[in-house]
Amino acid sequence: MDIVIIGAGAMGCLFGALLAPHTTNLTMYCRQERVARLLRTRGIILQRMDGTQSHVRVKTISNIDNAPLKSFDYAIICTKAHASGDAGAIAQALLRSQGMALTLQNGLGNRECIAEYVGIERTVVGITAQASTLLGPGRVRHAGAGQTFIAPDGGQQRRQSFGLVALFNEAGIDTMVEEDIDALLWSKLIVNAGINALAALLRVPNGVLAVDSGCRTMMAQVVDEAVQVAQALNITIPYKNPFNHVLEVCAQTATNRASTLQDILHQTHTEVEVINGAIARLGLLNNVPTPMNSLLTQLVKALETTASERVA
Repeated sequence: MDIVIIGAGAMGCLFGALLAPHTTNLTMYCRQERVARLLRTRGIILQRMDGTQSHVRVKTISNIDNAPLKSFDYAIICTKAHASGDAGAIAQALLRSQGMALTLQNGLGNRECIAEYVGIERTVVGITAQASTLLGPGRVRHAGAGQTFIAPDGGQQRRQSFGLVALFNEAGIDTMVEEDIDALLWSKLIVNAGINALAALLRVPNGVLAVDSGCRTMMAQVVDEAVQVAQALNITIPYKNPFNHVLEVCAQTATNRASTLQDILHQTHTEVEVINGAIARLGLLNNVPTPMNSLLTQLVKALETTASERVA
Protein backbone atom coordinates (compact mmCIF):
# COMPACT_ATOMS: atom_id res chain seq x y z
CA MET A 1 0.00 0.00 0.00
CA ASP A 2 1.76 3.16 -1.24
CA ILE A 3 0.42 6.33 0.39
CA VAL A 4 1.22 10.00 -0.10
CA ILE A 5 -0.06 12.61 2.35
CA ILE A 6 -0.46 15.98 0.66
CA GLY A 7 -0.06 18.75 3.21
CA ALA A 8 2.47 18.83 6.05
CA GLY A 9 0.53 20.99 8.49
CA ALA A 10 -1.00 19.97 11.81
CA MET A 11 -3.32 17.25 10.51
CA GLY A 12 -1.03 15.98 7.76
CA CYS A 13 1.87 15.52 10.18
CA LEU A 14 -0.37 13.87 12.77
CA PHE A 15 -1.65 11.31 10.26
CA GLY A 16 1.84 10.85 8.84
CA ALA A 17 3.31 10.14 12.26
CA LEU A 18 0.52 7.73 13.22
CA LEU A 19 0.42 5.84 9.92
CA ALA A 20 4.12 5.60 9.01
CA PRO A 21 5.00 2.80 11.49
CA HIS A 22 2.21 0.65 10.01
CA THR A 23 3.00 0.85 6.30
CA THR A 24 6.19 0.31 4.34
CA ASN A 25 5.81 3.22 1.95
CA LEU A 26 4.39 6.48 3.28
CA THR A 27 5.52 9.75 1.75
CA MET A 28 4.74 13.33 2.77
CA TYR A 29 4.29 15.97 0.06
CA CYS A 30 5.59 19.26 1.49
CA ARG A 31 5.16 22.56 -0.32
CA GLN A 32 8.46 23.87 1.04
CA GLU A 33 11.76 22.05 0.47
CA ARG A 34 13.11 23.13 3.87
CA VAL A 35 10.19 21.35 5.57
CA ALA A 36 10.65 18.28 3.37
CA ARG A 37 14.35 18.17 4.25
CA LEU A 38 13.59 18.58 7.96
CA LEU A 39 11.13 15.66 7.93
CA ARG A 40 13.55 13.47 5.98
CA THR A 41 16.45 14.06 8.36
CA ARG A 42 14.82 14.61 11.75
CA GLY A 43 11.40 13.07 11.26
CA ILE A 44 8.01 14.29 12.46
CA ILE A 45 8.11 15.09 16.17
CA LEU A 46 4.87 13.86 17.70
CA GLN A 47 3.85 14.80 21.23
CA ARG A 48 1.36 12.12 22.15
CA MET A 49 -1.69 12.53 24.34
CA ASP A 50 -0.03 10.51 27.13
CA GLY A 51 2.85 13.00 27.28
CA THR A 52 5.42 10.87 25.47
CA GLN A 53 7.27 12.10 22.41
CA SER A 54 8.54 10.31 19.33
CA HIS A 55 10.44 11.08 16.13
CA VAL A 56 8.87 9.38 13.12
CA ARG A 57 10.95 9.23 9.96
CA VAL A 58 9.08 9.64 6.68
CA LYS A 59 9.92 9.94 3.01
CA THR A 60 9.23 13.35 1.49
CA ILE A 61 8.52 15.07 -1.82
CA SER A 62 8.62 18.80 -2.44
CA ASN A 63 8.88 19.00 -6.22
CA ILE A 64 6.68 17.15 -8.70
CA ASP A 65 9.46 17.30 -11.30
CA ASN A 66 11.56 14.96 -9.15
CA ALA A 67 8.69 12.87 -7.80
CA PRO A 68 7.85 9.21 -8.53
CA LEU A 69 4.88 9.90 -10.79
CA LYS A 70 1.88 7.54 -10.98
CA SER A 71 3.28 5.53 -8.06
CA PHE A 72 0.75 5.81 -5.21
CA ASP A 73 -2.41 3.91 -4.36
CA TYR A 74 -3.81 6.59 -2.06
CA ALA A 75 -3.39 10.35 -1.72
CA ILE A 76 -4.62 11.63 1.65
CA ILE A 77 -5.26 15.35 1.26
CA CYS A 78 -4.82 17.44 4.41
CA THR A 79 -4.22 20.90 2.94
CA LYS A 80 -6.25 24.00 3.70
CA ALA A 81 -9.39 24.32 1.60
CA HIS A 82 -8.00 27.17 -0.52
CA ALA A 83 -5.24 24.79 -1.70
CA SER A 84 -7.62 22.03 -2.86
CA GLY A 85 -7.05 22.73 -6.54
CA ASP A 86 -3.28 22.52 -6.17
CA ALA A 87 -3.65 19.37 -4.07
CA GLY A 88 -5.85 17.82 -6.75
CA ALA A 89 -3.25 18.52 -9.43
CA ILE A 90 -0.52 16.97 -7.25
CA ALA A 91 -2.70 13.92 -6.58
CA GLN A 92 -3.35 13.52 -10.30
CA ALA A 93 0.39 13.45 -10.97
CA LEU A 94 1.25 11.04 -8.16
CA LEU A 95 -1.62 8.54 -8.16
CA ARG A 96 -1.71 5.35 -10.19
CA SER A 97 -4.50 5.10 -12.75
CA GLN A 98 -6.82 3.41 -10.22
CA GLY A 99 -5.47 5.35 -7.22
CA MET A 100 -7.82 7.12 -4.85
CA ALA A 101 -7.73 10.63 -3.37
CA LEU A 102 -9.19 10.97 0.14
CA THR A 103 -9.97 14.47 1.40
CA LEU A 104 -9.92 14.99 5.16
CA GLN A 105 -10.23 18.76 4.83
CA ASN A 106 -12.54 21.23 6.51
CA GLY A 107 -15.50 22.94 4.88
CA LEU A 108 -17.53 22.47 1.72
CA GLY A 109 -16.33 22.32 -1.89
CA ASN A 110 -13.07 20.38 -1.50
CA ARG A 111 -14.38 17.24 -3.16
CA GLU A 112 -15.43 19.15 -6.25
CA CYS A 113 -12.09 20.98 -6.55
CA ILE A 114 -10.08 17.77 -6.26
CA ALA A 115 -12.39 15.88 -8.63
CA GLU A 116 -11.62 18.39 -11.39
CA TYR A 117 -8.18 16.76 -11.52
CA VAL A 118 -8.56 13.12 -10.49
CA GLY A 119 -12.22 12.59 -11.39
CA ILE A 120 -15.22 12.30 -9.12
CA GLU A 121 -15.04 8.50 -9.28
CA ARG A 122 -11.60 8.61 -7.60
CA THR A 123 -12.36 11.32 -5.02
CA VAL A 124 -13.51 10.06 -1.63
CA VAL A 125 -14.82 12.21 1.21
CA GLY A 126 -13.72 11.72 4.78
CA ILE A 127 -13.85 13.62 8.06
CA THR A 128 -11.87 13.27 11.25
CA ALA A 129 -12.35 14.39 14.82
CA GLN A 130 -8.66 13.90 15.54
CA ALA A 131 -7.19 17.16 16.85
CA SER A 132 -3.64 18.34 16.26
CA THR A 133 -1.79 21.52 17.13
CA LEU A 134 1.16 22.58 14.99
CA LEU A 135 4.04 23.56 17.29
CA GLY A 136 6.54 24.22 14.51
CA PRO A 137 7.55 22.78 11.13
CA GLY A 138 6.99 19.03 11.36
CA ARG A 139 6.29 19.21 15.10
CA VAL A 140 2.76 18.52 16.36
CA ARG A 141 0.86 17.82 19.55
CA HIS A 142 -1.90 15.21 19.40
CA ALA A 143 -4.53 17.26 21.21
CA GLY A 144 -7.62 15.07 20.99
CA ALA A 145 -8.84 11.74 19.65
CA GLY A 146 -12.18 11.22 17.93
CA GLN A 147 -13.68 9.10 15.22
CA THR A 148 -12.74 9.28 11.56
CA PHE A 149 -15.28 8.46 8.86
CA ILE A 150 -14.85 7.66 5.17
CA ALA A 151 -17.82 7.88 2.80
CA PRO A 152 -17.13 5.92 -0.40
CA ASP A 153 -19.47 6.67 -3.30
CA GLY A 154 -20.20 3.43 -5.12
CA GLY A 155 -18.84 -0.09 -5.07
CA GLN A 156 -15.40 0.62 -6.52
CA GLN A 157 -14.64 3.34 -3.98
CA ARG A 158 -16.00 1.12 -1.21
CA ARG A 159 -13.70 -1.76 -2.18
CA GLN A 160 -10.70 0.57 -2.35
CA SER A 161 -11.59 2.15 0.99
CA PHE A 162 -11.44 -1.12 2.95
CA GLY A 163 -7.65 -1.25 2.94
CA LEU A 164 -7.35 2.34 4.11
CA VAL A 165 -9.94 1.88 6.86
CA ALA A 166 -8.09 -1.22 8.09
CA LEU A 167 -4.77 0.64 8.10
CA PHE A 168 -6.21 3.61 9.99
CA ASN A 169 -7.65 1.34 12.68
CA GLU A 170 -4.39 -0.60 12.95
CA ALA A 171 -2.64 2.73 13.55
CA GLY A 172 -5.04 3.62 16.36
CA ILE A 173 -7.16 6.00 14.26
CA ASP A 174 -10.71 4.86 15.04
CA THR A 175 -12.28 4.77 11.55
CA MET A 176 -15.62 3.66 10.15
CA VAL A 177 -17.40 3.74 6.79
CA GLU A 178 -20.35 6.14 6.40
CA GLU A 179 -22.87 5.84 3.56
CA ASP A 180 -24.29 9.39 3.36
CA ILE A 181 -21.70 11.85 1.99
CA ASP A 182 -23.76 14.99 2.61
CA ALA A 183 -24.57 13.95 6.17
CA LEU A 184 -20.89 13.27 6.76
CA LEU A 185 -19.77 16.65 5.43
CA TRP A 186 -22.38 18.57 7.37
CA SER A 187 -21.69 16.72 10.60
CA LYS A 188 -18.12 18.09 10.49
CA LEU A 189 -19.17 21.46 9.08
CA ILE A 190 -21.48 22.13 12.03
CA VAL A 191 -18.72 21.28 14.52
CA ASN A 192 -16.23 23.52 12.73
CA ALA A 193 -18.75 26.35 12.45
CA GLY A 194 -19.49 26.22 16.15
CA ILE A 195 -15.87 26.12 17.29
CA ASN A 196 -13.35 27.54 14.85
CA ALA A 197 -14.32 31.17 14.32
CA LEU A 198 -15.14 31.81 17.98
CA ALA A 199 -11.89 30.19 19.13
CA ALA A 200 -9.95 32.37 16.69
CA LEU A 201 -11.70 35.60 17.68
CA LEU A 202 -11.34 34.94 21.41
CA ARG A 203 -7.91 33.27 21.10
CA VAL A 204 -8.82 30.41 23.40
CA PRO A 205 -8.45 26.61 23.20
CA ASN A 206 -11.54 24.56 22.41
CA GLY A 207 -12.33 23.60 25.97
CA VAL A 208 -12.95 27.19 27.06
CA LEU A 209 -15.86 27.50 24.65
CA ALA A 210 -17.73 24.66 26.34
CA VAL A 211 -17.49 26.01 29.89
CA ASP A 212 -18.02 29.76 29.40
CA SER A 213 -21.73 30.63 29.39
CA GLY A 214 -21.36 33.48 26.89
CA CYS A 215 -19.45 31.25 24.49
CA ARG A 216 -22.02 28.50 24.82
CA THR A 217 -24.81 30.94 23.95
CA MET A 218 -23.03 32.10 20.80
CA MET A 219 -22.14 28.56 19.77
CA ALA A 220 -25.74 27.48 20.20
CA GLN A 221 -26.88 30.26 17.85
CA VAL A 222 -24.27 29.37 15.23
CA VAL A 223 -25.15 25.67 15.37
CA ASP A 224 -28.89 26.32 15.23
CA GLU A 225 -28.48 28.40 12.05
CA ALA A 226 -26.37 25.67 10.45
CA VAL A 227 -28.92 23.00 11.33
CA GLN A 228 -31.73 25.08 9.83
CA VAL A 229 -29.77 25.46 6.58
CA ALA A 230 -29.10 21.70 6.49
CA GLN A 231 -32.81 21.02 6.99
CA ALA A 232 -33.66 23.40 4.13
CA LEU A 233 -31.32 21.34 1.95
CA ASN A 234 -32.93 18.06 3.13
CA ILE A 235 -29.66 16.92 4.70
CA THR A 236 -29.94 14.54 7.62
CA ILE A 237 -27.71 15.39 10.57
CA PRO A 238 -26.39 12.12 12.06
CA TYR A 239 -26.81 13.07 15.74
CA LYS A 240 -29.94 13.91 17.70
CA ASN A 241 -28.67 17.05 19.45
CA PRO A 242 -26.11 18.87 17.28
CA PHE A 243 -25.23 21.46 19.92
CA ASN A 244 -24.53 18.79 22.54
CA HIS A 245 -22.33 17.05 19.99
CA VAL A 246 -20.32 20.26 19.48
CA LEU A 247 -19.92 20.58 23.26
CA GLU A 248 -18.69 16.99 23.40
CA VAL A 249 -16.08 17.72 20.73
CA CYS A 250 -14.95 20.78 22.69
CA ALA A 251 -14.47 18.59 25.75
CA GLN A 252 -12.67 15.84 23.80
CA THR A 253 -10.27 18.39 22.27
CA ALA A 254 -10.13 20.77 25.25
CA THR A 255 -6.45 21.70 24.89
CA ASN A 256 -6.47 21.96 21.11
CA ARG A 257 -6.10 25.21 19.22
CA ALA A 258 -8.72 25.15 16.48
CA SER A 259 -7.34 25.34 12.96
CA THR A 260 -8.72 28.85 12.40
CA LEU A 261 -7.04 30.03 15.60
CA GLN A 262 -3.76 28.50 14.44
CA ASP A 263 -4.13 30.30 11.12
CA ILE A 264 -4.76 33.65 12.82
CA LEU A 265 -1.80 33.19 15.15
CA HIS A 266 0.41 32.33 12.17
CA GLN A 267 -1.10 35.22 10.16
CA THR A 268 -2.13 32.92 7.32
CA HIS A 269 -5.33 32.60 5.30
CA THR A 270 -8.20 30.91 7.19
CA GLU A 271 -10.94 28.58 6.00
CA VAL A 272 -13.81 30.67 7.37
CA GLU A 273 -15.25 31.18 3.86
CA VAL A 274 -15.85 27.44 3.39
CA ILE A 275 -17.17 26.96 6.93
CA ASN A 276 -19.29 29.78 8.41
CA GLY A 277 -19.22 31.59 5.05
CA ALA A 278 -20.61 28.54 3.25
CA ILE A 279 -23.45 28.28 5.76
CA ALA A 280 -24.25 31.97 5.30
CA ARG A 281 -24.25 31.71 1.49
CA LEU A 282 -26.45 28.62 1.45
CA GLY A 283 -28.75 30.25 4.00
CA LEU A 284 -29.18 33.24 1.72
CA LEU A 285 -29.98 30.99 -1.25
CA ASN A 286 -32.57 29.07 0.77
CA ASN A 287 -34.15 31.99 2.65
CA VAL A 288 -32.73 30.88 6.02
CA PRO A 289 -31.42 33.76 8.19
CA THR A 290 -27.84 33.21 9.35
CA PRO A 291 -26.84 36.43 11.17
CA MET A 292 -24.30 34.80 13.51
CA ASN A 293 -22.51 32.84 10.78
CA SER A 294 -22.44 35.94 8.58
CA LEU A 295 -21.02 38.07 11.41
CA LEU A 296 -18.36 35.53 12.36
CA THR A 297 -17.28 35.26 8.72
CA GLN A 298 -16.87 39.02 8.45
CA LEU A 299 -15.02 39.29 11.76
CA VAL A 300 -12.53 36.52 10.96
CA LYS A 301 -11.88 37.98 7.51
CA ALA A 302 -11.27 41.36 9.17
CA LEU A 303 -8.80 39.66 11.54
CA GLU A 304 -6.93 38.33 8.51
CA THR A 305 -6.72 41.66 6.69
CA THR A 306 -5.67 43.69 9.76
CA ALA A 307 -3.02 41.27 11.01
CA SER A 308 -0.14 43.67 10.33
CA GLU A 309 -1.83 46.41 12.38
CA ARG A 310 -2.48 44.28 15.47
CA VAL A 311 -1.78 45.88 18.85
CA ALA A 312 0.26 43.55 21.07
